[in-house]
Amino acid sequence: MKIKLKKSEESLQRLFKAMSLLHDAEEAKRFLTDLCTPAELEAMADRLAVIPLLKQGVPYRSINERTGVSVATITRIARCLMSGEGGYELIYNRLEEL
Repeated sequence: MKIKLKKSEESLQRLFKAMSLLHDAEEAKRFLTDLCTPAELEAMADRLAVIPLLKQGVPYRSINERTGVSVATITRIARCLMSGEGGYELIYNRLEEL
């Protein structure tokens, strides 16, 4: 089992490294379109759309009605904003700067 975990961790690190090598939105689009299914891309885009609504204090049920994102996913995103790794906050702030 440890070998499987190690291989999985190595694969994740390789993915993170690959993403860090992307230079712009067009490269990200090309890579992610090849890597992910349309449904996976849509799910990630939906999660990003939830962040500003949470920041504005919009109730979870209203976010669900506006976006179609499940309340469970909205709750998970909110939890990450509060005590996650800071990734959502980082990207939210950078997108706001554009």
